[in-house]
Amino acid sequence: MNTTPPPRRPARPNWGRRSLLILVPALLAGGWYAWPKLFGSRDPNGGYQFSAVQRGDVEDVVTATGTLQPRDYVDVGAQVSGQLRKIHVEVGDTVKAGDLLADIDPTVYLARVDASRAQLKNLRAQLKDREAQLTLAQIQLRRQRALMAEDATTKESLQTAEASAQSADAQLDALRAQIEQIESTLRADEANLQYARILSPMTGTVVSITARQGQTLNTNQQAPVVMRIADLTTMTVQTQVSEADVSRLKLGMDAYFTTLGGNGKRWEGRLEKIEPTPTVTNNVVLYNALFDVPNPDGRLMTQMTAQVFFIVAQAQDVLLVPMAALAQGAQRTPQSAAPATAGSAGGSGTGASRGTGQGGQGRGSGAAAGGATRQGTVKVDDGRGGVEERKVELGVSNRVQAQVLSGLAEGERVVSGLVVGSGNGRPQMTPRL
Repeated sequence: MNTTPPPRRPARPNWGRRSLLILVPALLAGGWYAWPKLFGSRDPNGGYQFSAVQRGDVEDVVTATGTLQPRDYVDVGAQVSGQLRKIHVEVGDTVKAGDLLADIDPTVYLARVDASRAQLKNLRAQLKDREAQLTLAQIQLRRQRALMAEDATTKESLQTAEASAQSADAQLDALRAQIEQIESTLRADEANLQYARILSPMTGTVVSITARQGQTLNTNQQAPVVMRIADLTTMTVQTQVSEADVSRLKLGMDAYFTTLGGNGKRWEGRLEKIEPTPTVTNNVVLYNALFDVPNPDGRLMTQMTAQVFFIVAQAQDVLLVPMAALAQGAQRTPQSAAPATAGSAGGSGTGASRGTGQGGQGRGSGAAAGGATRQGTVKVDDGRGGVEERKVELGVSNRVQAQVLSGLAEGERVVSGLVVGSGNGRPQMTPRL
């Protein structure tokens, strides 16, 4: 008896169910897209991004990177050769002018001083002998002259006595010159002996020690540097500014900087010097701009990196708009206002009515710093579901925002961009469910 089951027929695909699974999501997506166009309410300004005109501060700055160095420092070197026998300070120690820093082995210099002193004693003893010989020669000369007056001696004896007196006097002068020479040599030897004790030339902090105890110093070619002492109470910021920005810098302009790890703390100063000779690195021309900053608490250290900002112009408590909202014409008009002082941007005022020209009032070195104002165009929400173009007068600006001197009032909304995916400005609408 055959118990083998009959072969099973392959199942037919359920095309109806699959089609339904594909068709339903497509219909839902199409309905979601078509609903706003058929039944949604149009928002004419839905495709715009708006920003409100607000009050604040604005700065036009030149940015650069700099390093910190002590304003006053000195590299302490050795003036004599020899073995560095002892270093009496460490890095970070505070020293006063005249404090002992290090000792060089003084054996050779002490021997030279002793030799010069002994030679000087010898010459001074010879000087006494020459003085006695000169006295004797002068006595003999007077005797010969007395005898010659009585015609009791020969003329030759008188001439011999005169020559002897002159010779003794000349030898005495020569010996005195030798003594002066040895005294000068002795002073030099004593100075070299003093130079074996390296003293601090200034009051400050030991910031580095380049020599090591036991090292032999050779001053025949150049003075070896033993350590550096610096006054850290005042630091100098050495900033490198590109040739494109250096023309915007003016001596005396305000500057500030921040440091890595400084938690945003600002240190302020005034530009004091622009070096005329640039440094060229990889065909990039950079000019050194320097200014000092007090450092009473010692928080600023040597070789710190500083992010420096030179303030070209600034305005405080003024109306501001984003730069993205401006369609500026490059037209500039002369500035008729007074020079920038407290209130140079128009004084402290309130936001005025639309387009009256009073909305940009504030404090600071505003457009007057540049001697001219700029004209720009913005699109403003008209409050009726549309936008209107309006001319505005601009003052201080940077890459982010600009000061409005006239043409806008505080709180007005300006177009700062288009909504992403708005389709060339066509408003986006969502279905109302």
